[in-house]
Amino acid sequence: MGIELTSGFDSQMINALQIVPAWKNYFNNPKGALKGIIAAAYSLGAILSLPLIPIVNDKFGRRWSIFGGSVIMVIGAIIQGFSTHVGMYIIARMILGFGIPTCIVSGSSLIGELAYPKERPVLTSLFNVAYFIGQIIAAAICFRTNNITTDWAWRIPSLLQVCPSLLQICFVFLLPESPRWLISKDRLQEAQDILTKYHGEGDRGLEFVAAEFAQMQTTIRLEMEASKRSWMDIVKTSGMRRRLLITCMLGLFTQWSGNTLISYYLVDLLEMIGYKDSTYTQKINVSIACWSLFCGVTVSLLVTRIRRRVMYLTCTISLLLCYIAWTISTERAQTAQDSGHPNRAANIATLFFIYAYSPCYNIGYNALTYTYMVEVWPYAERSRGISIFQLFGRLAGFFTTFVNPIGLDKAGWRYLISYCCWLAFEVCFVYFMFPETFGRTLEELAFIFEDKKLADEAVAAVEKIVQQREEHLEQGVMQKQDVSKAAEKTLYG
Repeated sequence: MGIELTSGFDSQMINALQIVPAWKNYFNNPKGALKGIIAAAYSLGAILSLPLIPIVNDKFGRRWSIFGGSVIMVIGAIIQGFSTHVGMYIIARMILGFGIPTCIVSGSSLIGELAYPKERPVLTSLFNVAYFIGQIIAAAICFRTNNITTDWAWRIPSLLQVCPSLLQICFVFLLPESPRWLISKDRLQEAQDILTKYHGEGDRGLEFVAAEFAQMQTTIRLEMEASKRSWMDIVKTSGMRRRLLITCMLGLFTQWSGNTLISYYLVDLLEMIGYKDSTYTQKINVSIACWSLFCGVTVSLLVTRIRRRVMYLTCTISLLLCYIAWTISTERAQTAQDSGHPNRAANIATLFFIYAYSPCYNIGYNALTYTYMVEVWPYAERSRGISIFQLFGRLAGFFTTFVNPIGLDKAGWRYLISYCCWLAFEVCFVYFMFPETFGRTLEELAFIFEDKKLADEAVAAVEKIVQQREEHLEQGVMQKQDVSKAAEKTLYG
């Protein structure tokens, strides 16, 4: 939870601080490219850390990776809060960004690999929802510090970004390690103990736990035999290449669907239609964050009922329609604003579509992002796969957060047309390329693009284990019956 709290806190804090007079005065009212690099530095730091993540994640496990990333973010938040010039502030944000993807990759993997199969989709979806809790907290803090006249108006929110990371540092080792990671390290007894405790309620003889453990063992063994544990594995087969393409594009989609405009540059969007009062803008900020949390939680509870492709197609089509309507209303509002005769109806319509964007985005790109990534990638390549997703997401995030203020400044409402075109492409890509993963275990999905023989081998291994257990139980029952008969014969002759 603390992982996505940090991400949400950061995006909302940078958004809200652009309204705070003390922040603007201290950094000489940054605009254009400078404003862009301040926001984009977080993504730049994340990009630099991504090549190291699979190595750390697979070598030290999920929990230690979360701990290490959290320590880095604590350092970044402290430097950010005590920055004395804009260069130091940018470096601090890069350090924060360097730590976050390690935590995201490890945290999403841990949830997906540890969760009970029926609960996994909901839990991995709720992982992303914590982003909005971070947004609400940051928006509320910045709203309260907005009227402070000293530097502490922006230093307080900057320093408080340390809190989610401290939460992770304090509690991460109270969580169990991923049983799949333990199996990959031949720590079979520990893995079985965790599965027994959390999936079998302590019943070591439960058939479901035995079958699940056997399936994990067999699937991971097959994956490890076929994998050299190198980056080349992700392009070795046609199935892996398709996974890679889907992952790269999904990373771009989560950041190039227009969400960074609202997350980082809501102030500029509202100024385009005449809303310039800082207090009013802060209220809009807080309300959008609360609305997004409601939408995120609601949609996350639907992932066990609605198929993945349906959710993604609904998401992309509704985003396209929302952006087309938003572009038209913004054009009407800005044209009227420039003529000196504000169009109140167009202003209200623009605000409506800004709010309408949240449920459209949440139904796919928020609710399913890590659920889908964990399902698409087999265990042996999961860390690399999610790291690739993070890489393309951060590259896209860096590009959009840097370019957005320039585009809005130079092109105004016309800049929104570029997002309409891109969203039309997203609809086509999702329709033709995204496979259905609904209703299957991670082990069943491990060979979704591969030779069916490997999947059949894994299933056969599980059936063999279950059959052996049944035969063992039958033998035990027969032995008890023989003992009873012998005892009766002894007693009664």
